[in-house]
Amino acid sequence: MEHDPFEFFAEVRASEPVYWHAASDDRSGFWVVAGHADVVACYSASGALASGRGTVLDVLLRGDDSAGGRMLAVTDRPHHRELRALMWRALSPKVLDTVARKVEQRTAALIERAVGLETFDFATEVAEHVPMNTICDLLSIPETDRPELLRWSKGALTGADELDSLEARNELVLYFMDLAEKRRVDPGGDVISTIATGLIQGEPLSLEDVALNCYSLIIGGDESSRVSAVSTVKALAEYPEQWQALRAGQVDLDTAVEEALRWATPSFHFARTATRDHVIGGRQVRAGDIVTLWNISANNDEQAFSNPRFFDLSRSPNKHVALGHGPHYCLGAFLGRAELRALLSVLAATVRDLEVTGASTRIQSNFLNGYSSLPMRFLPK
Repeated sequence: MEHDPFEFFAEVRASEPVYWHAASDDRSGFWVVAGHADVVACYSASGALASGRGTVLDVLLRGDDSAGGRMLAVTDRPHHRELRALMWRALSPKVLDTVARKVEQRTAALIERAVGLETFDFATEVAEHVPMNTICDLLSIPETDRPELLRWSKGALTGADELDSLEARNELVLYFMDLAEKRRVDPGGDVISTIATGLIQGEPLSLEDVALNCYSLIIGGDESSRVSAVSTVKALAEYPEQWQALRAGQVDLDTAVEEALRWATPSFHFARTATRDHVIGGRQVRAGDIVTLWNISANNDEQAFSNPRFFDLSRSPNKHVALGHGPHYCLGAFLGRAELRALLSVLAATVRDLEVTGASTRIQSNFLNGYSSLPMRFLPK
């Protein structure tokens, strides 16, 4: 990244925490919301700030999201409430607990293979295998299909160009439409079957709508968890006193997970569209305006977090917005936390020391925040 986002947003919060970013070329302007309190308030104001047109700035600047009103992340009430209830039924405690146990086993096996190697890429050899397989377990995806799904998932948000990203998204949707059709005919106890056979106001979802919501689970569950794991391991190497406290059992694992999430902040921003005139931080927003909520700034706001650029596994309270807030709070929060908890637990139990052995590669995106490569060495106990 050419510029430091933390320095930039610190200046924004100090000077103009809610401001209008003027239009440029053929793209419209948009509001930037940087302060923690204002971001939280905006996430809660779903009546005035809608998601249906899209929730990613680049998409909104090009027009409406094609999945608007159909995929959970880009729907508004009342359909959002009904669709979310259906998705929640699919994510039953029994299903989630079974998948979470597999998370621990898979994480332990991956780290065990990495311990003692002279160097390895944590991002590609460990981090990318846990969340994708976790979501695939949840959806009962055949093992043979998973490498292709991982490739499409990575390409959907970080493709070489827009055409590559579009192709990856289309491949995912077509794959899930085919799977949804089969599960509707012969359902099982998996999430796809539950969504494909579920009813909203007495009617089943179209196969494309089922596929779009499976796509949303894959993208959200894979990308955000993967980059959070990479960011967490990098931070542990850069803050040795925090690593030693974790190893010694001096920090609560659940508290540590929240700091890992805040520190990683996997999505730089989410966007909304004003449905009516609305005041944000004293600024008058007009109906139709695009409003961007910058998680990366909110999670490093000095008004909400003491010394925010210090990685503190014992930080409490920790009211971060890494998983969103309000009606659109992350549906996969339980599994995201379970994956980070397993990572921290296994590292503390099996690794004596860890170090970065080369230059990390940052993902080039204004939406996904993290690293695509992180050379590491894990020393055995």
